[in-house]
Amino acid sequence: MQLCLYVKRMATIQVPTRPRRALFDDEHEDYRASARRFIAEEVAPHHAEWSAAHIVPRELFTQMASAGFLAMEVPEEFGGAGIDDWRFNMVLDEEAAYSGVGDALIGPGLHTDVVIPYLMGAATDEQRRRWLPGVAAGETILAIAMTEPGTGSDLAGITTRARRDGDDWIIDGQKTFITNGLLADLVVVAARTSDDPHRGLSLFVVERDMPGFERGQQIHKLGQHCSDTTELFFQDVRVPQENMLGEEGSGFLQLVSRLVPERLTLAASATAGCEAALDLTLDYVKERQAFGRPIGSFQHSRFTLAELRTEVEMLRCFVDRTVERYCAGTATVEEAAMCKYKSSDLLGKVTDAGVQLHGGYGYTTEYPISRAWVDARVMRIYAGTNEIMKELIGKTMGL
Repeated sequence: MQLCLYVKRMATIQVPTRPRRALFDDEHEDYRASARRFIAEEVAPHHAEWSAAHIVPRELFTQMASAGFLAMEVPEEFGGAGIDDWRFNMVLDEEAAYSGVGDALIGPGLHTDVVIPYLMGAATDEQRRRWLPGVAAGETILAIAMTEPGTGSDLAGITTRARRDGDDWIIDGQKTFITNGLLADLVVVAARTSDDPHRGLSLFVVERDMPGFERGQQIHKLGQHCSDTTELFFQDVRVPQENMLGEEGSGFLQLVSRLVPERLTLAASATAGCEAALDLTLDYVKERQAFGRPIGSFQHSRFTLAELRTEVEMLRCFVDRTVERYCAGTATVEEAAMCKYKSSDLLGKVTDAGVQLHGGYGYTTEYPISRAWVDARVMRIYAGTNEIMKELIGKTMGL
């Protein structure tokens, strides 16, 4: 009964028309309208089913590819759109957050926003010909494996090892919390090829059917249920030299360089999530009555929402400016860290206030604010915890 009520309420959510921002051109706004239609027609009707299964179907990737919402960066010669403009990625991330069913697009988003840049940045011509056509079509699903049971934000602590054996490499180790872990056909794996903390990491592309590569059970998370997450196990996995991504020992630098767009992806999603949660709460407090008047008319409610609205507007300006700088090639690691830290922190604050202002209903699965609140929590953890973000920012200040 509660699930039915939740689905009914989700179906009534109207994504408001938002003011156009200077960051975007007409092409981006046309793309936004198309993305909104696609999500409403192809994702929202299936969200409850996928959430219960804790995974989306492979067909979602191919549907998104056919509609132009997957792997946009892949060149046309390999079946992609050849769009080298990260703002299109941002538009899709925002519309996913505004829709209330964004966890269904986490897997495709990781495929497009996070993993493809590794292939585009380091793959050889032969590797591009071998992998990119399937990637662009959504038939070859991507994942990246950095996190280990004993190593989270500290990349230098990775212990998965790759040892040379003739023209091949043998990989042994374990990874955890891997998005697309069950669906992935190609996994970019960070493994240690020497004991040097930084120059000893290399990246390898492990293929689905390689002997010794096994997947664990799904990790059932508190939120983001549509996103499949699992452990990966590597026992004497033989990987040919032609599956090394980039030069030997270049893994750490590759990982660090790609963390900027990954953190901006999270910041874009979190900022849009703040706006969406604020809208949900505003709609509720205008309708809900207490003591003969809307609860939004009480000073505490007004002040709380005024404070949040101000913080969200300021965050929006900072994130948009940083994305503009990223597209121009001038964004810094610390700016991306600031965006990720502040946006995910504020998302937690906005959704928590939303639950509080919904009262008892906010703690039920009947109202979308509860899902927003639960899904928001992990944003402060992945892609580097917010504590690590503060460490990075502090170091740039000479501390």
